[in-house]
Amino acid sequence: MYRSAQVRFQTCGIQGVVGTITVPVETRSATVAAVEGGSSPPYGHEARLPRDSRRSPCPSGMGYAAPMRLNPDFSARAAVHAARIPWAPSPMAGVDRCMLDRIGEEVARATSVVRYTPDSHFSAHRHGGGEEFLVLEGVFQDEHGDYPAGYYIRNPPTSTHTPGSKAGCTIFVKLCQFAPEDRSHVRIDTRKMPFLPDRDRAGVEVMPLFRDADEYVRLERWALGAAISLPIPGGAELLVIEGSIEESGERFEPQSWLRLPAGAALRAEAGSAGCKVWMKTGHLACVRGATAPA
Repeated sequence: MYRSAQVRFQTCGIQGVVGTITVPVETRSATVAAVEGGSSPPYGHEARLPRDSRRSPCPSGMGYAAPMRLNPDFSARAAVHAARIPWAPSPMAGVDRCMLDRIGEEVARATSVVRYTPDSHFSAHRHGGGEEFLVLEGVFQDEHGDYPAGYYIRNPPTSTHTPGSKAGCTIFVKLCQFAPEDRSHVRIDTRKMPFLPDRDRAGVEVMPLFRDADEYVRLERWALGAAISLPIPGGAELLVIEGSIEESGERFEPQSWLRLPAGAALRAEAGSAGCKVWMKTGHLACVRGATAPA
């Protein structure tokens, strides 16, 4: 199956005009570039893009001159269905990726899904802008511990580690989105934490994970068929972990990601089996790391 898409590109210093191309919907190349151009980064995965945002393949042997800008407009709704597109390899052997949004090159403000195959790892590195992630499958490991599926981790700016996985794992990760002064290390095993009823929303239970003056991170469980109407003056992101939801006529299943801008409202409905979602609100009123890191 093929779909037409409008793209802008730049390869080897040659600026391409916006035009319509036809690309395979189901087949993605490891060299596929972002809608507005970009280089292949070490974190995250190849962008699994919304159906209306397919990108043109980069010709073999050609890179992109401009930093990647994938879903960079934080005033617009963005949605990516990560599980529907094949994994793309990262520069590190055994680590695959899917990028959801990204601004930058090798070091970037990024939101991604990352898969470590068994016995794979990254080199030791420092997180200048912080890192937060949720383990979706398997066991994530570094020198600080072993973190099975369900762990929520925050590694603040200046923290270092050597991530990997003996058994393999999949994580949802956000990079370079912390306040510069944040030094809070967070390690939460959500399997051992209770969900609490939301008094203001029928059929919703909440597990708080992190909160500061700018953002509120939590897991939510929505009962089957629950109708969600939530004003989000500071914007919102969510990732479906279990079950499914419908939003704006679009079905979101596990590893589907949605970002809504500040001032919008989340209007969604849980599927026939209910759902569990990771959600963050408030952080898009003043977007951290919105310029490409140096």
